[in-house]
Amino acid sequence: MNHPLEKYLRMEVFPSPFCSGCGHGILLSAVLRAIDGLGYSMDDMLFVSGIGCAAWIPSPHFAADTLHTTHGRAVAFATGAKLQNPNLKVMVISGDGDIAAIGGNHLIHAARRNIDLTVICANNSVYGMTGGQLAPTTPLECFTSTSPSGNTEPPFDLCKLVEGAGAGYVARFTVAHIHMLIKSIKAALEYEGFSFIEAVSPCPTQFGRMNAVPSPVDLINMLKKDFVSMAKYNKMPLEERGSLKPIGEFVKPDVRKSKAG
Repeated sequence: MNHPLEKYLRMEVFPSPFCSGCGHGILLSAVLRAIDGLGYSMDDMLFVSGIGCAAWIPSPHFAADTLHTTHGRAVAFATGAKLQNPNLKVMVISGDGDIAAIGGNHLIHAARRNIDLTVICANNSVYGMTGGQLAPTTPLECFTSTSPSGNTEPPFDLCKLVEGAGAGYVARFTVAHIHMLIKSIKAALEYEGFSFIEAVSPCPTQFGRMNAVPSPVDLINMLKKDFVSMAKYNKMPLEERGSLKPIGEFVKPDVRKSKAG
C-alpha cells in the first residue's frame, strides 16, 4: 500500500540524505501534510531554498517546481518569482544560517514589505552541513566547532525580528509539537501576506554531539521541555523563565491585516 504523501514526493531520492535523527524529515512531513490538508495542487506552488541541510527539504524531495538557490538568497529569489507570477503560492524552506545570517537582510525587507510569501526557517541552532559552526541562533554557552569554549553572543529571536519588521503572520513551533506545527503551516499558507514560521528542529550530528546530547530521543525530549506554550510562558515570573522559549502564533492576520496587493 502506498503512503498517502507519496504523490508529493520524488521517491527515487530515497532513502533521504538527512542524518539519522535529524528533525528535518519531520518538518518535511509537516509541510506536505499541511498542503494535503488544504487540498493545494503542487502545480500551483513554487518552493525556494538556499544552501544547507534544510534546503534539501523541498529539493530534491518534492515532486514540484523548486529553486535551489545560492547561499542566503532564497527570499530574494522567492520575491522575484512572486512578482513575476502573483498566482503562484511561493514557499521558502531553508535553515537559520541561510535565512537569518547571510540572508538576514532579505528576510527583514520581505517582512517589511509584507510580500505574499510563506517562509519556514528550520532552526537547528547550528550550521549543520558545513561543519557545525556557530549560527545566529546558537543558544548562549552552547558549543560549536567555532565556539569551543561556549557561545558568548546572544542569539537572534527570529520571531521578534520579523514581527518588528512588519510580518503579518509570525509563529514558532518545534518538530516535537507536530500537530500544532502542521496547523500553523496551514495558517501561514492561507495568509495573503508575509508569513514566517520558526520550526525548531534537532541536529544530533553537530549540535547534539558537541553539546553531549547525541541521542535523537533526548533532543526531542529537550524540545518538549525547553519550549512552552505562550500562555504558560507569559504567566511565569521572569526569574523562572531561564532558557525556556515560548511557542505559538505571535502575530495573526486578524491582528495585522494583509497589505498584499
